[in-house]
Amino acid sequence: MPCVRLFTSISAPPERVFDLARSIDAHQQSTEGTHERAVAGVTHGLIDLGDEVTWEARHFGIKQTLTVKITGFERPIRFQDIMISGAFKRMQHDHEFMAQPPGTLMVDRFEFESPIGIFGWMADRFVLVHYMRRFLTRRNQVLKNLAESEEWRKYLTADTGAATPTSLQ
Repeated sequence: MPCVRLFTSISAPPERVFDLARSIDAHQQSTEGTHERAVAGVTHGLIDLGDEVTWEARHFGIKQTLTVKITGFERPIRFQDIMISGAFKRMQHDHEFMAQPPGTLMVDRFEFESPIGIFGWMADRFVLVHYMRRFLTRRNQVLKNLAESEEWRKYLTADTGAATPTSLQ
C-alpha cells in the first residue's frame, strides 16, 4: 500500500501547530486549490476524537466526497483520521507533532489504496503518490505560514485549542 511521509519544520509551539492541523476552517484555507469544504459532520472549529467530517472537493476535475473519522487523539502529540467513505479502498492519515527547536516537527504519514485491482495499483504508484505528496506539501506550507505568523489567531483563540468565534461562522 502506498505511503506518503512528509516532515515539516515549523517555528511555532506544538499546541498551536496541532490545533491548526485539526481546524476545519484552516483546512479549508489550506486546500483552496481543490475548493475543499466541510459539508457534513463537524463543519467548523476543531475536530476531536470520534468526530467525523465529510469533505467535498474537486480532484482531477471530478467533484468528490470523502468522510473521515478521528480514531486516535493525543493532544498535542498526534491524531489519526481514517476514511469511512470515499474514493479510496482504504485511507489512513497519521499526524504527529514533536517539539524541536525552534518549534515543532510535523510528520504526516498518509497511507492509501485505490479500488479496482491492478488499475488502482497502477494509478496509486504512477499518479496518486505524486499527486497526494504535492497536495499535502501545499497544505503543510499553508499551515506553516499560518502558525509562524499572526494569521493563526483567525482560527484559534490562543495556544489553548479553542476555536475563535470568527472561525465558527
